[in-house]
Amino acid sequence: MTSRYLVARAGEADPVVPGPFAAHSAGFRRWAVVGEAAAAHTGFGICDLEPGGRVDAHVHSFEESVFVLEGRLVLDTAEGSVQLGPGDYGLVPVGLAHAARNPGPGPARWADMLAPQPRARFGDDTFLVPALPAGDPVPVDVRDPRTRSFGHIDPANMDPGRQTQDQLAVSASMRTALLVYSGITVKMMVDSDLGAQLQTMFMVQYEPGGVAGTHDHPLEETYLVLEGEVDASFDGDVHRLTPGDVAWAGVGCVHGFSNPADRPVRWLETQAPQPPSRHSYRFTRDWDYLRDALA
Repeated sequence: MTSRYLVARAGEADPVVPGPFAAHSAGFRRWAVVGEAAAAHTGFGICDLEPGGRVDAHVHSFEESVFVLEGRLVLDTAEGSVQLGPGDYGLVPVGLAHAARNPGPGPARWADMLAPQPRARFGDDTFLVPALPAGDPVPVDVRDPRTRSFGHIDPANMDPGRQTQDQLAVSASMRTALLVYSGITVKMMVDSDLGAQLQTMFMVQYEPGGVAGTHDHPLEETYLVLEGEVDASFDGDVHRLTPGDVAWAGVGCVHGFSNPADRPVRWLETQAPQPPSRHSYRFTRDWDYLRDALA
């Protein structure tokens, strides 16, 4: 790790019960991958909840987004209960009381993104509240306004060749649109359209030979590799990332990516704060061009 980036390997995972939930959960653990030790804006972790486990009702002074990796996770709020499965994602706004439970039969795992970053000196900015009704959960349905803060993504949704109207699983809106360039595909998940104000979460896929030149941002990014492998350069140091690995790039970290394999690589990516409307990317090659022109 340097002051501007972090790489954490899947084999280094060390999940523990977060302090605020020591006496207010059962079967819950979290690997705090990115936090105050490295970042300024980002709290990113991998959570585990055993079958029958629970996390008691609470509120945060930060936004929380989740992406389910395996199993089933039920989120209870005053608006009702929603059941999430693999590929489902959602947003818990600032101050929304919520609880979590795992109806089984297997363990549940999910990635969470917390922004602004929780502060340990303020009890992780988490407040326990009275219990919420545990209703019959409804599945995520992106066409149903009752689950408007949730969505779903499959690997097939990242295929530019499967974006015709008859193949889309959701209504034809900008939420279904892909950004495709230079062997790279990007699909937004959690952003202002979903109600987020402080962060984004999206899916990225590189085809074989896909490359993003070195650049930096006025924001922090986190990457969780889901399949394939990628060569990631951070401030000139190259790391090959494989499934389960997590990397984080801070403000000013010059980074780039390339797919060295003969199959796609796909990862979950987050940003905090949300990107500005302009100048969110500063590509090395553009400013090198100016430097050479002036010389």
